Amino acid sequence: MKYRRFIIYQGVIGMSASMIFPFYVLLLKNVGNSYSQFGWSYGLFALTAALSYSFIGKFADRAGDQSLLVIYSWGMALLLLIFPLAFEIWHVYILQIVMGLLGAIQKNSEKTVLARTVNKETAGKEIGLYHIWTSVGAAVAVIVTGYLVDFLTIGSIFYLASLVFAWSGFYIMKTENLKIKEG
Repeated sequence: MKYRRFIIYQGVIGMSASMIFPFYVLLLKNVGNSYSQFGWSYGLFALTAALSYSFIGKFADRAGDQSLLVIYSWGMALLLLIFPLAFEIWHVYILQIVMGLLGAIQKNSEKTVLARTVNKETAGKEIGLYHIWTSVGAAVAVIVTGYLVDFLTIGSIFYLASLVFAWSGFYIMKTENLKIKEG
């Protein structure tokens, strides 16, 4: 995959994630009834991610970054279709565990793609530009979604983000395999 295409992909998934993550707290408020439940929800997400990184890293070298990014995109698309249907706190806990695993897949794949594609001599500059574009996309998504939530339901935001994640899976699947830059 070309580096520019990877940046576009990461920008799109960053926008999708930014559409829901700041606002899914509102959805959780309707399910849980205490801050400790909210803490458990995020804790399960982080703990699942932490415990799965080693396995994912080993698997990434065999399966390839592109395959894992497709799994992440489509997994998130499916998960976001289910999230608005959660009405018990244990539903949220299970969804958070799956989201932790998917998040670890994305973070690990993001780092390996960057490690495999940037030139060593200009790695700081290239990664800096990468973060500019992906961060701008995420910021725009949060702002726009704030307005959308005023007109739509919280659940509809999940469905919209699901569509964008699904599209990103097709986008990354249709790219050429990762090409390592000679450097």
